[in-house]
Amino acid sequence: MGTIYIISDHGKLTKQNDALVFTSPTGDVRKLFLHRMDRIIISGNVEITGSALRMLMHHRIDTIFLSANGRFNGKLQFEEGKNVFLRKRQYDSLRDPDFCLAVARSIATGKLANQITYMQRINRKNASMNVDQVIGQAKRNLDTLSVANSVDSIRGHEGMGSKLYFSVFRLNLIPDWAVFKGRSMNPPKDNVNAVLSFLYTLLMYRVDAYIEMEGLDPYVGYLHTLEFGKRSLTFDLMEEFRAPVCDTLACALFNLGILTATDFETVDFSKESDDAPLQYDESAIAENDRVETSDSVKGVLLSKEGARKVALKFEEKMDSELFYPPENTKISYQRIIAAQVHRFRMLLAGEEIEYKPFMIK
Repeated sequence: MGTIYIISDHGKLTKQNDALVFTSPTGDVRKLFLHRMDRIIISGNVEITGSALRMLMHHRIDTIFLSANGRFNGKLQFEEGKNVFLRKRQYDSLRDPDFCLAVARSIATGKLANQITYMQRINRKNASMNVDQVIGQAKRNLDTLSVANSVDSIRGHEGMGSKLYFSVFRLNLIPDWAVFKGRSMNPPKDNVNAVLSFLYTLLMYRVDAYIEMEGLDPYVGYLHTLEFGKRSLTFDLMEEFRAPVCDTLACALFNLGILTATDFETVDFSKESDDAPLQYDESAIAENDRVETSDSVKGVLLSKEGARKVALKFEEKMDSELFYPPENTKISYQRIIAAQVHRFRMLLAGEEIEYKPFMIK
């Protein structure tokens, strides 16, 4: 079982017997067997026949639609989780300030600790007094986070930690053409941000799928603010995986020559563009991401071929194994994400006393 990507400007998805068939604009045919997939991600202007759509729904294949810039367009929605008592616990927990504070602190701690670990790796390869100083500041910030007495204060420490982290992130990029001018999105202002944004999107919907499988409400978060249409819990539970999954992979894609300068394109983002819309949905933006607000601005996106390369390597990363302390064995990132979401569900159900984020060593 795995994830199938269809990344194409045009093309058609049809049903053929017990399988789906994607026909590209050039006439190439790709047969997709449903017993080999558990989700399908479609990016671009792909036509889907009614019979193909019914097959996806019948087999409950998680189907997500993205625009060319990785922006969420929609998904097939199946039956909602039936465990109303679990969701009631979730809603009730928002009225418990101590619970909210503890969860927000755990999530932020996991994210910042993983960022510090990655900065230490960067420093081992690029020994620098400046990186040492930034790591020292990040550790002091993390220490202060441990005694923060409000969620707003925790958000402030999380924002400071991310600012320090991205100030040295560029040192881990080898090619001169790999440009990183600080974290930006919608549009990404450089090629590194284009990759980060795309990877964060893929990670977000992987976490989101497990949240829904556990019967949780993805809109009820703790570190991220509650806003109409914002999947705050999804943003919360993906934080600890940003550095070990997406950031490390982004650097590897550039440093190992998997991506080249031809895998990117500069496009005009505007309010009138369907493929590169400048008008953004505030509910889809994580804390501390910087966005453009002018009427029209140039941005950088992955080409279709570049997006295919990134998606392929993301799936390989999901299948890679590492030691997971709670189970005292090596398992894949995919299973770790699923396990962490399940552990959060156990916390809400009263079967765990605290949420322990996944932290790399």
